[in-house]
Amino acid sequence: MATPARPQDLYDELRASHEIQRTLCTSLTRARTPESRRDTLRELDVELAAHAAAEERFLYAPMLMDDAGLSSSRHALAEHHEMEELVEELRGIDPASDAWLGTAKELTHEVRHHLKEEERAFFQISGKILTDRQKATLAGRYRRDYERMKRTLGS
Repeated sequence: MATPARPQDLYDELRASHEIQRTLCTSLTRARTPESRRDTLRELDVELAAHAAAEERFLYAPMLMDDAGLSSSRHALAEHHEMEELVEELRGIDPASDAWLGTAKELTHEVRHHLKEEERAFFQISGKILTDRQKATLAGRYRRDYERMKRTLGS
């Protein structure tokens, strides 16, 4: 079986992580045992944190330097913070409880909302600001930092 080609630009890299996040969110709300809920939350937490750190460094930071990207970057950063708070809240709830599932659904809603908004609006705004060369360079930097963060957070 042939190995799939590596994504070529920043948006391909980001979308690949977004798909992982969507899959993990579905698994999170479908998990029924406390153990599977904890395990899935741990996996989603690492994915969200690694993605957010690399994305903030290599997409949001350059966008914050341009007036046209300032508002949307601030909004996206605020949504990252909201998701972090929901993950933290979930860690403090008994995974066998109904409250856990309710908060997991809230987190899933926030993640899906953020990804949709980012893909439909933020990518278009940033796509007009960043050059093709910047997108390619930032893709490599994002990928390396994302992988490093996954290793660091996952250990």
